[in-house]
Amino acid sequence: MAEQKWRVRLGAAAELDFANILKWTAENFGPRQSRIYRDTLVQAIGELADGPDVAGSKARDEIIRGLHTLPVARHGRRRSHFLLYRVATKPTIEIVRILHDRMDLQRHIRLGTDESDE
Repeated sequence: MAEQKWRVRLGAAAELDFANILKWTAENFGPRQSRIYRDTLVQAIGELADGPDVAGSKARDEIIRGLHTLPVARHGRRRSHFLLYRVATKPTIEIVRILHDRMDLQRHIRLGTDESDE
């Protein structure tokens, strides 16, 4: 029995987040580290192909119903960023933002989606 793979796409705000994270990393830690972190982000994004309930994900209905977070970890270290995602239409997962763990997720998520929790 083969499991159905999910399609994962980045929303416009998440694409911009991805580019800005890599730019900042290159400027502060060099191009080699930027490539390493790019691969780490791509790996985390790829994990969502198994579905929205991957290990380490957390439902964040208090921000927006149906929103989940997945920490982006590096080699067992504490995470630096979160993927914020939702099921768009089965079998598609949309990553709406990629935010640093020190950011106020609730404040920034509204910038990445038109959805409200009203």
